[in-house]
Amino acid sequence: MAQSTRCNSDSPAVQIVYVEKPRDEQPEAYHIRILASVLGSEEAAREALLYSYKNAASAFSARLTPYQVAQLAKQEGVLQVVPSRTLQLHSEPSHLH
Repeated sequence: MAQSTRCNSDSPAVQIVYVEKPRDEQPEAYHIRILASVLGSEEAAREALLYSYKNAASAFSARLTPYQVAQLAKQEGVLQVVPSRTLQLHSEPSHLH
């Protein structure tokens, strides 16, 4: 039986990264700086970043591998990294006519 690529533990998955509120910089710049510390460059961080949350919480979502999640969780200012719980509903073709 073929395995789904979704089960590959090295595949990036969307994570929500909660961080301390930045003091002297814009939230998105702060989020990119934290991501870049793990991903190796600002360009890679910008590519991985999906959204910066700025109002209710200081957080961002990004596509990260399990290894990247583990490294990011060790960074100063990172409070918590959790999988995104966004669900996508898929329409099935109707077989009823």
